[in-house]
Amino acid sequence: MATEALCRAAAPAARVAAPAAASKAAAPLRVQRPASGRRTAVGAAPARAAASRRAAVVVRAAAATERASLIAPHGGKLVNLMLPEDKKAAAVASATKTIELSDRNACDVELLCVGAFSPLEGFMHEADYQSVVEGHRLANGLLFGLPVVLDTEREDLVVGDRVLLTYNGEELAVFTVESKWKPNKPLEAQNCYRTTSIEHPAVQMITMERGKYYMGGNHLHYLPFPTKPMITMERGKYYMGGKVEGLRLPTRVFPCATPAEVRSTLPEGVAVLAFQCRNPIHRAHYELFIRALDAPNAGPGAVCLVHPTCGPTQDDDISGIVRYRTYEVLKEEANNPRLRWAYLPYSMHMAGPREAIQHMIIRKNYGCTHFIIGRDMAGSKSCLSGEDFYGAYDAQEFATANAPELGMQTVPSLNITYTEEKGYVTADVAEKEGLHKLNLSGTKFRKMLRAGEDIPEWFAFKSVVSVLREAIAEESASESE
Repeated sequence: MATEALCRAAAPAARVAAPAAASKAAAPLRVQRPASGRRTAVGAAPARAAASRRAAVVVRAAAATERASLIAPHGGKLVNLMLPEDKKAAAVASATKTIELSDRNACDVELLCVGAFSPLEGFMHEADYQSVVEGHRLANGLLFGLPVVLDTEREDLVVGDRVLLTYNGEELAVFTVESKWKPNKPLEAQNCYRTTSIEHPAVQMITMERGKYYMGGNHLHYLPFPTKPMITMERGKYYMGGKVEGLRLPTRVFPCATPAEVRSTLPEGVAVLAFQCRNPIHRAHYELFIRALDAPNAGPGAVCLVHPTCGPTQDDDISGIVRYRTYEVLKEEANNPRLRWAYLPYSMHMAGPREAIQHMIIRKNYGCTHFIIGRDMAGSKSCLSGEDFYGAYDAQEFATANAPELGMQTVPSLNITYTEEKGYVTADVAEKEGLHKLNLSGTKFRKMLRAGEDIPEWFAFKSVVSVLREAIAEESASESE
């Protein structure tokens, strides 16, 4: 990745430039405490051997699902497709063919295995795929944002085949081909991404990388997940569907808690807000989800699950590993009892409204009741004209319209800005009171970061800036070798 990409970080919702007075440069970190007497967390299980931890996933999944005061998973049941250890060898031995998975498909395999894509029990068959493409619903009528399919270019794969799926040379899963078809990719692009232009990253992915045929099938047996850095744009032409039955949890630089594990830590009887992001969190972002805890529809004692995606995203985004490091240092700096932190191995599609629904379903499976959503969520711009593929509030409106069917609520992000007089306030307050707003553009921030200049603390956390600068230095050193 180029140094410029490492420097890139999402600008806050409100554009932000250096303070006029040094005394106003730093904005204190706001740490909110839960209402007294309310339970805010369930103690994490004590440390145990890796094998015991993996074996306990099924038990935790059942226990978490049975906790009546937590929101039910999508479809009513938290799917768990992990195979018992004593069935792993037989599953591997039954495979007669092999496919090397892309980064994106490897993420999908994991999310299927741990139930993040509940109620799916494997890659979609053609009927579900067509139904989702045509109307963001499974064939049974249940809401679902985007297709989850396995693809291939190969003609020799036929229905009934048992295929060993590998990733970066590691055995990852065994898959039974139960269906295989050639999709209508222009229709998929138009309906899911609202464009057929290859200027859109997901359209590039399905038209230029996915295989010619799609396949469906069950019995996908999950194997160890290696620590290969993730990159985008790797799906082939054909799609496959099938049930996923996993063996053990993956091992990677950034650990990703399963839905069952996250649910086991959530407080009962209070709102659980989800905050989705794919870039380092700066001060304005932090203010957004901290203020969301006080939203009228959140109620007292609410907590927020900060749940960034660390899988493949746009090519010019900061790598998942670097993003993970920024989140870890911020978690320690914030030390906020009303926040939960976890990481999601999900591959972004930049699908705007459709992706908003997909994210809500996933977070519902992780136990969230509310979804924080801002303007232009999962948006993408034309690389030629610079025009947005979606309206600024399309995703927010689409999510809000479908939230009741999911049993969830949306919490629209506030439009906030930093002022000399009062720190961060909503834009309407700044306007009404004539406050002096400070602005620092994303472009200016990246230039200052590269040049080693001081970054205003009201704009970015020192700990996050330090991680980004370390990553730039590492990249520069690598490029000079």
